[in-house]
Amino acid sequence: MCGSAAHSLFGIISCMAKLHLGVLGSGAGSNMQSIVDAIAADKLDADIRIVLADVPEAKILDRAKRHNIRCEYLDCAPWKTKLEGPAEDRCIDILKSAGVDTVVLAGFMRIVKPKLLAAFPDRVLNIHPALLPAFPGIHSWKQALDYGCKVAGVTVHFVDAGTDSGPIIVQKAVPILEDDTPETLHARIQVQEHIAYPEALGIIASGDYRIEGRRVRIGG
Repeated sequence: MCGSAAHSLFGIISCMAKLHLGVLGSGAGSNMQSIVDAIAADKLDADIRIVLADVPEAKILDRAKRHNIRCEYLDCAPWKTKLEGPAEDRCIDILKSAGVDTVVLAGFMRIVKPKLLAAFPDRVLNIHPALLPAFPGIHSWKQALDYGCKVAGVTVHFVDAGTDSGPIIVQKAVPILEDDTPETLHARIQVQEHIAYPEALGIIASGDYRIEGRRVRIGG
């Protein structure tokens, strides 16, 4: 049930009964799987309309096929680290034609650019394996471990023009153990990722939130 319409600095985001998701990924797709599982368990009112991967052999495409979800390889050449130019245009066209209203970055290892963000204003989400604003960028769990932190974690946030800098929707803390390695810490962080992403999408589906500058206010 929607408690209220969602608001942003740009106006009112209408309450939605169901999210129509487009998922962008580069790797194994475990976060997409958590979303599929939440939908199947009636914990998230959404459907996945399309999965796009910038790596032709990415396992996220195999996962999508197993669940009979439409999926495609998105050739992003000549760029290696960003989604821009003709590839960005094609991505937007595919998402729009599939009826997508919310874009989910699930291990998508490219910087998205303003054109995609403008096509889906306040509707592009990302998950980052750190408690932002600490440790943006790659291998953030290793950054936290090397820094000597006692706590790491997960952040789901709206995407803006910066790097891992958009307004935060959900965070989950993960204690760092004395004998942790980058691999063991990352594994425990991923457990929380699989909880946090469906939770954040549930908030978006409810419409019971508003964006005020950097803050995402939920409820009330």
